[in-house]
Amino acid sequence: ITENCYNFMTTQLYLISPPQIDDISQFSNILEEALSVEEGLVGAFQLRLKDEKPLEDGRTTHNAPSDEWVLAVAQKLKPICHKHDVAFILNDNPQLAVDCGADGVHVGQEDGGIKAARAIVGQDMVIGATCHDSRHLSMSAGEEGADYVAFGAFYPTNSKTPEALEKWGTPTVDILNWWDEMMELPCVAIGGITPDNVKPLIDAGADFIAVISAVWNHPDGAAAGVEAFKSIMPQT
Repeated sequence: ITENCYNFMTTQLYLISPPQIDDISQFSNILEEALSVEEGLVGAFQLRLKDEKPLEDGRTTHNAPSDEWVLAVAQKLKPICHKHDVAFILNDNPQLAVDCGADGVHVGQEDGGIKAARAIVGQDMVIGATCHDSRHLSMSAGEEGADYVAFGAFYPTNSKTPEALEKWGTPTVDILNWWDEMMELPCVAIGGITPDNVKPLIDAGADFIAVISAVWNHPDGAAAGVEAFKSIMPQT
């Protein structure tokens, strides 16, 4: 599955789950419909659950849900992904990725690093790394053994706090052009991406387009959200 996903000749969607999944059965049906739009259009799905809680000042905290809940959700969603040859990636937690039999784990800059993750997951699991707007971080991730790097947020997004966006910066398409010309590892573009603003990222060389709200919050449902990207994505 990971070989099917990460050896490709065109740009694919990289779906990231909603931060909260309250009804596993209901979301399983939604995911099945989204992945059924067209085989090969979606290359990866990342389970990224957050226990979000609003604060009095208007900010939102993003804490990790229980391991038991993540494992329960993963147990239901992973087979759906594999049915459609979509890699199942877990966010943040290498050990939990091993426990649930994920195809990969995605780590941020505050999640312990690539080498530490590799020591836990072994050589066969895919490791992705968040690199924000940093050429240095992306090159370091590649040197440390990451299998792909992610740049973003390219556009305004609710998936990152304002503090995080201010800390890590906002990339432009130049970083995708540079990576595409200099490096062989796949790169992911993320952050506020919609069918209306995705084309410059594809043209700049993004291998994967990560989307959250544009799919799960689509007024006509997640399948329609994936369908909206279909005519814009390069055809296989």
